[in-house]
Amino acid sequence: MLPQEIFSLLMLFCVFRASVSVLDEDDDYDLMYVNLDNEIEGPVLGTEETVSCDCQREHTEWDKLFIMLENSQMKENMMLQAMDEILKVDLQTLKAELSQLTTNLVGTFTTTIEKVTSHIMSQVEQALVKNSDQAEEAKRLHESEQGKVLEHVLLLSHNMSSRLGRLESTWLRRSEVEAQETAFQQDKFSPIRADNLILNSLWKELQQTRAELKASQKWAAQHLLPAGCETAILFPMRSKKIFGSVHPTAGMTLHSFTACIWIKVTEALGKTIVFSYGTKLNPYEIQLYLSWESAVLVVGGDQHKLAVKNVVVPGKWIHLCGAWSSENGSASLWVKGELAATALDIADAHTVPDGGILQIGQEKNGCCVGGGFDEALAFSGKLTGFNMWDRVLSAKEIAAQSGEDACSIRGNIIGWGVTEVLPYGGAQYIS
Repeated sequence: MLPQEIFSLLMLFCVFRASVSVLDEDDDYDLMYVNLDNEIEGPVLGTEETVSCDCQREHTEWDKLFIMLENSQMKENMMLQAMDEILKVDLQTLKAELSQLTTNLVGTFTTTIEKVTSHIMSQVEQALVKNSDQAEEAKRLHESEQGKVLEHVLLLSHNMSSRLGRLESTWLRRSEVEAQETAFQQDKFSPIRADNLILNSLWKELQQTRAELKASQKWAAQHLLPAGCETAILFPMRSKKIFGSVHPTAGMTLHSFTACIWIKVTEALGKTIVFSYGTKLNPYEIQLYLSWESAVLVVGGDQHKLAVKNVVVPGKWIHLCGAWSSENGSASLWVKGELAATALDIADAHTVPDGGILQIGQEKNGCCVGGGFDEALAFSGKLTGFNMWDRVLSAKEIAAQSGEDACSIRGNIIGWGVTEVLPYGGAQYIS
């Protein structure tokens, strides 16, 4: 019985020591957290008075646990507040950087737009200056050509005056010879020899004057416009960009027509377009083109054509007319006012539709995607007096087209000098 009691006392003593140890540790833990600055400090050694004070309330384990939780919540709130402040500062910094970046981008875009605008304006100004220079150069060339014409005419007039003066002198000499015939009656052959000398002199003068007149006419034919026309369109070279756009005065729904034009081609190839009318479905509704020395009229397609040979002379003015009627497919070609070729069954019962494109010097031949121009088909030279009627003209009317003042006669579909004809790509009006 005694050993058991001793064992029980030992157990109680151990429990008491353990409780005292726990309490001591709890006191130290409590002292570590109970301060106003919420900082973890080392255990505060109590003074004798504190230890000896029995009025201080001891904290239970639950109180200590709640104090720990409160301190943890406070620290968490402080950390969250610090994180909010840091995030606010970062957001303000990011906002300032974005604002600065936007300002820089706007400045860059503004500078770029100003540079592009300035570059475009400079290119436009250069193009305007170039076009102005070209116009001035063309004007100078035209004035120079007119000056040469006037100079040549003045020289011709001076030469004619000189010739007439010499003729007058010759006649005066003849009068003097006749007045002196009485002094030479003894020699019956003297008047005959004098007359022969005078006639020979007159013959030589007349021959020289005729040669000069022919030369002047030839020069005028090369440099002046035909049939009293005041303007012509110059195609300075063969190019896929040079052409003239014609805007007919009336609709192009045609059952018959007559088209006339003056041309002076620099060089004709296998197919050199004078004028062409076509639609999206058929680019070859009406065409007048040159083929080396021949002229060809096409109606309704390339399979319906009429040609006349050996009529085209490069560098010389020539007048061409083409007429067609759908009634029996009759077609005819006229050169210098005279009938040169005729045929029947050329696109008979065909109707030329409206809504197409009419051009001079080129054709909308559809060779490429979306259509296009072919340099080999381009016209180079001069043309004027382009007229078109919606009927077949009589032979007398066609002959009048190639006569003097023919440019005063205008068609009801296209009238030269009245209908709008716009040159493009370097083609230009001359007079």
